Amino acid sequence: MTNPHQNVSFASNGRTAHGYLATPSGSGPGVVVIQEWWGLTDHVADIADRLAAEGFVALAPDLYGGHTTHDAKEAARLMQQLPVDQAARDLSGAVDYLLAHESVTGSSVGAVGFCMGGKFAIVLAAQQGDRVGAVVPFYGMPSVADTDFAGLTAPMLCHFGEYDRTISMDAVGELRDKIQQQSEVRPQIHVYPAGHAFFNDQNPAAYHEDSARTAWPRTLDFLRRHLT
Repeated sequence: MTNPHQNVSFASNGRTAHGYLATPSGSGPGVVVIQEWWGLTDHVADIADRLAAEGFVALAPDLYGGHTTHDAKEAARLMQQLPVDQAARDLSGAVDYLLAHESVTGSSVGAVGFCMGGKFAIVLAAQQGDRVGAVVPFYGMPSVADTDFAGLTAPMLCHFGEYDRTISMDAVGELRDKIQQQSEVRPQIHVYPAGHAFFNDQNPAAYHEDSARTAWPRTLDFLRRHLT
């Protein structure tokens, strides 16, 4: 199955991966955009386009090999078939691709992830060290107990929803505390009066416009400050 958004291929973890690349009119920092559990959807491609419009070279890898879904049970099945460590290794190819791209400036890239992609972004940054220069998870976090954050060097900006029924504020605190124990990173955490997936403007049941409009410029400013 081929996703219509696929427009580039790159080597990743011993195989060929695919994704959606959006580029600015000139050069700029690279950013890996990591999908929600629905796959490489129109929403994810739109985020890459929005980043490109702001001067970033944005690559959204297709972690499901062309599949997308709007069914939560199917999304859960697809996500369960993609272990976090494997996904982060697969995403390392996206980092390689961007750092070698002629339009990408700097020696590190950003990682921005949503839901499932949020936890993958954090693990990717922990695995890649200084090759990831900024990480921005939206309402996603890995298992605190199972994740080693010792390799994390990237500044981190986190966006969480106060009413997210899948991630408690206690869990967010545990994530912050372990990152600070194992690394020198001090996560910047913002909590919004919203639920899970509040940034997804193609999901009317979850989208919270005020929170999304606040989180986006914060994200752009953070990426600009930490990626050169």
